[in-house]
Amino acid sequence: MGRRRRTASSAFRRPLLSPSRSTELAISCRRAVQRILLACLMTPVLAWAVEPGLWLDGGRLRPQARGAVDMLATADAHGLVPQDYNAAALREAFAQASTPGADTVLLADFDQRLTTAMQRYLSDLHGGRVDPRSIHERYDVASGVAFDAAAYLREAVASNRLAEAVRAAEPALPTYRQLQAALGRYRALDAGAWQTPLPPVAGNKLAPGGTYAGLEGLTARLVTLGDLPHGTPVPERYEGVLVDGVKSFQERHGLEQDGVLGKRTLDQLNVPPARRARQIELALERLRWLPLLHGPRMIVVNVPEFVLRAYEIRDGQIDVKATMRVIVGKALDTRTPLFEEDMRFIEFSPYWNIPPSIARAETVPKLRRSPAYFEQQGLEFVTGTGQVIRTLSEANLDAVLRGQMRIRQRPGPKNALGDIKFVFPNNENIYLHHTPSPQLFKRDRRDFSHGCVRVEEPVALAKFVLQNAPEWNEARIRAAMEKGASSTIRLQEPVPVVIVYGTSLVKNGGRLYFFEDLYGHDKLLDAALKRPRRAPTVGAAGQGRVPVSIREGAPA
Repeated sequence: MGRRRRTASSAFRRPLLSPSRSTELAISCRRAVQRILLACLMTPVLAWAVEPGLWLDGGRLRPQARGAVDMLATADAHGLVPQDYNAAALREAFAQASTPGADTVLLADFDQRLTTAMQRYLSDLHGGRVDPRSIHERYDVASGVAFDAAAYLREAVASNRLAEAVRAAEPALPTYRQLQAALGRYRALDAGAWQTPLPPVAGNKLAPGGTYAGLEGLTARLVTLGDLPHGTPVPERYEGVLVDGVKSFQERHGLEQDGVLGKRTLDQLNVPPARRARQIELALERLRWLPLLHGPRMIVVNVPEFVLRAYEIRDGQIDVKATMRVIVGKALDTRTPLFEEDMRFIEFSPYWNIPPSIARAETVPKLRRSPAYFEQQGLEFVTGTGQVIRTLSEANLDAVLRGQMRIRQRPGPKNALGDIKFVFPNNENIYLHHTPSPQLFKRDRRDFSHGCVRVEEPVALAKFVLQNAPEWNEARIRAAMEKGASSTIRLQEPVPVVIVYGTSLVKNGGRLYFFEDLYGHDKLLDAALKRPRRAPTVGAAGQGRVPVSIREGAPA
C-alpha cells in the first residue's frame, strides 16, 4: 500500500501524461471513487472486526447471504431500526452481487458490509442499542457473559445455522417473544378510532348509568384494543358491557378497576396505538439489557408495575412460584434504583437504622415538634461506640445532626421494616421488607417508600427463599417474625434479586399490560434511541450501543 501511494504521488508530479495513461488513470480513479461512495452510502466508517469472505464461496455468494439481508430489513419486528444496519442499501447491493460474473471487488465490498451490519445487529439484539448506564446514574445490573458478535456470527455461518443463531441471540425471557408479537399487533391496529380524542366528562367523572357524548368513540376504542368483543353495539347510556370493557382496560393499564370513567382513565384511552407501540419497543430494549435468568431461582421486582415475582428455573423452563404487590420509592425524590445483587441474609424482627439523610430531614425535626414520638415509635440513639441511649435530649439530636450518633427503631409492631427484612448487600442500602402499613397495598399506585421495596406477602417470599432449608417451615418463619427479638440467618444458597423497569408486559394468559412511566425513564430512553449512532467499536458485550450523556434528573 505504501509503495502504491508513492507511485501515484510521483505520477501526479509529472508535468505531462500520455493520453493512454491519462485515460487509464481516470478510469482507475473513477472506480475507486465509486467504491468509496458505495461504502459511504451503505454504512459509516466502522471499527468492527470483519471476517473476509464470510459470505463468499468459490467467488459466489452463499445462500445464507439472502437470509441475512432479509433479517436486517425486518429488524423493526424487534423494535430495532433497519436503517442502523443499512438494510435498504444492502438489499440493492445484494441484487448486484448476485448477478452472474459479478465483479470481485463488488463481492468483497458487499461481503464486508454485510458482515459489519450483521455483527452490529447481533450485538444490538443481544445486549441492546443503548448502554443503560449512560441514562441511569443508579444502574448496576450485570449484562452477563461477554458477547463476541464476530465469533458468534462466524460460527453461525460456518455451521449453516444463521437463523437459529439469531433467534438464540435474543433475550431468553418468555415475555420478550410475547411483547414482540404484541408490537406487531399494535402496529396493525386501526388508528381511525383515535382520530378524534374522546370528549371530557362532566366533573371529570362518569359513573355507570350516566350519559356521555363519547359513547360511540369509547366503544370503538375498546373493541379495537380487545377489551370488548367485535360487534359490541353502542349503548344509549354508560352501562352494562361497556362498563366491563372499561374495567378491563383499567386493569391492563394499572388503574383502579372501578368502572368509573375519570381523567386518568380517559387520558390513557386517548393514547394512540403508535405511542403504545413505541412503549413496547422501549420495553423490548430494556429486556435486552437484562442478564440471563441464572438458576435455580431469581427474584425480580418491576418498579412501574409495583409487582415482585419469584422465579424458579429448571431444565430450561421458567416457572413463576410467587407473585405479590410491592411498594417502591417515591417518584419525586426517593426513587428505587435499578440493580442486581444476591440475597444473602434474612433478618427477623429487625431493627431499623434510620439513614442519616432521613434522620436529618425528617426524624429530628419531628422529634423537636413532638417529643412523645420518640417513645411512641420505639426509637433510641446509638453512639459511634455502639452504646444505646434511650433518653431524648437536644444534645443527642444535635449529635445526630453532626453525625456522631444515629437513631434506630426497635423491633415491634410499629417498626418501619415490619417484622422481616430480606438483605442483599448493595451500595444503595436497599432491601426488601414488610411494613406496619399493609393497607397501602390496596392502592393502584404504590410509590410511597424512601427507596426500599416493601412486600405484601413476606411469609410467601421467605418460604421461597428458604425452600432448600426444610427446617424453616411456615410456622417457624412466623414465630421468628413475631418473636420481637432480632435474629439473622445466612442463606445457604444466595438468591439473585433484580430490580427492573418495564412499562409494558404480557401476563395473565397473554393479555398486554401498560404501566405509567413512573420515574420518567422511558422518556430518557426514547431520547437516547433517537440520537444519531456513532460508529460501533470492536469489543464484547455492549458494542455498538449508543453512547449518550442524558441522565435521570438532567435536562433532556
